[in-house]
Parts: sequence; C-alpha cells; structure tokens
Amino acid sequence: MVPSASALALPVAAAVAAGLVGSFAVMRRMALASDAMSHIALPGIGLAVLLHANPVLGGVAALVIGAVLIWLLEHRTRIPTEAVVGVVFSAALAVGSMLTSGEELLQALFGATRAPGRAEILVGLGAAVVIVVFVLLARHHLLLALVSGDLARTAGVNVARLDLSYLLAFAFTVALGLRYLGILLMGSLVIIPAATARHVTRSLDAMLAAAVGLAVAATLVGIVGASLLHLPGGPLTITVAAGFFAIGVLFRRSG
Repeated sequence: MVPSASALALPVAAAVAAGLVGSFAVMRRMALASDAMSHIALPGIGLAVLLHANPVLGGVAALVIGAVLIWLLEHRTRIPTEAVVGVVFSAALAVGSMLTSGEELLQALFGATRAPGRAEILVGLGAAVVIVVFVLLARHHLLLALVSGDLARTAGVNVARLDLSYLLAFAFTVALGLRYLGILLMGSLVIIPAATARHVTRSLDAMLAAAVGLAVAATLVGIVGASLLHLPGGPLTITVAAGFFAIGVLFRRSG
C-alpha cells in the first residue's frame, strides 16, 4: 500500500531541510560530527519515555540544549566544533543508554512505525519552512563565515549569532526526522545527499538544489519502496541515498 500524501509530507519536509543544512555541514567539515550530533536526542527521548511524555518532544528539547551547549563550548574554548560535538555526543549517548531500554531504545535509534498526528505534522512543516527560509536567506553569510570569520565580521556579519542559528537549524532538522529515521540514520540523510551534491556540482546554489533533490528522492523511494516491499523505511532510505552517492562518484570519474 502506497503511503498517503499526508504521511509523506513530514518526511519530505525533513528531507528538504536536511539537504540545505547538510550542504553547509559538509562544507564546514562537520560530516562525522553532524552524524554524532543526532545522538544527543537520546537522553531527551529516554527521559520523555520515563515521564510518559511524547518522545519526539524530549528529543527536540535535548537537541536544542545540546546545540546551545556546543555553541557555548566552541566559542568560549575555541575547541573545534567536531571535538566539542564528540564530547557532548559521548556524554549524551551514555546517559541516554541508561534511560532507555528495549523497544523504546530500538525506536529511538531506528525510528518508530507509528504515524505522526495532525498537530505533529503541522508543527513539523512549520519548523521545516523556518529552516528552509533561514538557510536560503543566510546562505551567502554562512559561506562567507566559512571562508573567513574575520572577513565576515568586517562585512557586518555577527558570526557568533550566525553559528548559533545554524546549530539550532541543524538540531531542528534532526528532530524532524526522528519519527521515521531515528537517531542513528537521520544524521546520514543530512550528510550523504549533501556530500553527493558537492561532488557533482560547481556552485553553491547548484549544490543546495542537488542536495535537496537527492534527499527528497531518497526519502520518497525509501518510504514508498519499504511499503511495497515490506522493509524498514529508514534503512532503505539511507541505502538509496548511499546508492546515489556511488552513482555520483562513478559519474564524475567517467566525466
């Protein structure tokens, strides 16, 4: 049975956000750190389960707190982002593993099969719109800060605030995909399409468009294919994304 349009709306919105946010994560050399950052949601999910609250809300809260903590540590200690994320990720994973167990842990890691409610879909779509608008409006400032923080400050860019905004956008993007991809796989959807797009494009706008297209395509093929083939949707989505990456590598070599 093919999923309905309403069932596909939130995953597609998450894929669009993932393609845009992931493009800058790849350019900032945050590929491995970005995947680790998604694991910060685990303790929030575990605490929400213990309190009989919505696990997604717990994951969102943990991700936001983690993003702010990473930003504070990075800007006060000047430790590289990937190192700070690694420390926070390790602590979050340890705490989360103690708070969750059994079926709840599996759903947190790989995504739940229960469909989101209407309110969750509307809130998720609203968050996705905010993320997309932010990245599109700030893309040149993000690129300038990536090239040179001093040059960006000279141009009037508040680099610290921009970094915090980006980390929060990343956190909310991961939160959008927790329902259907889980903690382990959502980071992959952020990174793999963006890495593919960077390999096959030559400009920023082309990279953003390609990353979004690849993320959406992998999501649609993964979810629809999983429904038809009776397979888990999350793993199939990431397998398709990895397949696109392999094709991209072969395409550039043959070109």
